[in-house]
Amino acid sequence: MSDVRAKLAELGLTLPVAAKPIAAYVPAVRTGNLVFTAGQLPLVDGAIVMAGKVGGDVTVEQAKEMAQVCALNALAAVALVANVDDIVRVVRVVGYVNGVPGFVNHPGVVNGASELFVHIWGEDGKHARSAVGIAELPLNSPVEIELTVELKN
Repeated sequence: MSDVRAKLAELGLTLPVAAKPIAAYVPAVRTGNLVFTAGQLPLVDGAIVMAGKVGGDVTVEQAKEMAQVCALNALAAVALVANVDDIVRVVRVVGYVNGVPGFVNHPGVVNGASELFVHIWGEDGKHARSAVGIAELPLNSPVEIELTVELKN
């Protein structure tokens, strides 16, 4: 187990309030000791941090920072159905990157989420991952992150 809020504070971050769904779904589902989140956008106080395509209006570094915001929002979604301090392992991260044609540095963007999880959980924060290029995302978001975590029994 980890004190998630303390680890976030080390980085000057806080766990946000979970974003309300923008369509017909729930932010997270718990089954057994697993929690699956819906895709999380880089929303802060209900608004997208920055819209546009990575490699165009949005730099890789900006998109990486937004992937971290998405990861925080994913943890907030987990907190709706479980105690985040009960997370024992990050199992899988899926990152969708809205890039310009020819953009290929999707892994560099999704590292914004992955690096946060490794900071919080160390070896148990390392996870299986997909970093996928996509033509469009909701609200013209540059990035979206899904998360699967394992909870203590």
